[in-house]
Amino acid sequence: MSIDIHAGYALMVLLGALVMLAFPLTRDLRGSAERRSYYVIQGITLLGALVGAKFAVLMGDALWPLQPYPEWPQLLVSGRSIAGALLFGFITAELAKPLLGYRLPPNDRFAVILPVSIGIGRIGCLLAGCCQGLPYSGWLAMRDAQGVLRHPAPVYEMLFQLLFAGLLWQLYKRGLLRHRLFALYLLGYGVFRFASEYLRDTAKAFAGHSAYQWMALLMVLLGLLSLWLRSPAGSSVDTATGVRQ
Repeated sequence: MSIDIHAGYALMVLLGALVMLAFPLTRDLRGSAERRSYYVIQGITLLGALVGAKFAVLMGDALWPLQPYPEWPQLLVSGRSIAGALLFGFITAELAKPLLGYRLPPNDRFAVILPVSIGIGRIGCLLAGCCQGLPYSGWLAMRDAQGVLRHPAPVYEMLFQLLFAGLLWQLYKRGLLRHRLFALYLLGYGVFRFASEYLRDTAKAFAGHSAYQWMALLMVLLGLLSLWLRSPAGSSVDTATGVRQ
């Protein structure tokens, strides 16, 4: 049975990745040179996201450094965190851009499809029984493997991701918040994740909050900063990022 659960989780994650890859991410880019630059920065972003996904689990679930973590090799096969992946991926990309002389604006099409991919992946979380909510017996409650009724936290996030993707798509079609859609998503997901953590069965060991909540707050701050810096008011500010506004 566990094999089937893990296979279902992997299948949903793979499906989410395939949906993203099938989406024409580079349609708005001009020429092969821009596409090559974009793929390089995306590869660097992916590396940062992979590190962040593991680091967030190390803090959020294993409570490091509050508690020792003696099984470091186990970390490679443990869970992954969307919050950590988004946060570290964004920071890694922004640090890499000036070093590489990358001058393309943020890709709005990537921002539109990313929450769709994550939303599909949350179906895998539901199948695997991870990312559980707190015990709860009201509307929408779902039983876990031990028969305990809980908040369906993966369902809440799946709905958020798909609804926010719809919002981003409408903004993209109307040409609103150009090159700022990912910043808006980072802000929106940060707010959602901070609030939804109160319904998740995670340890609130860091000053009364979970590690994921502190990461969510940082996402909110970075999202707000990125929105302002790429707005007409903030675009005249030299941020030394090398990003074309």
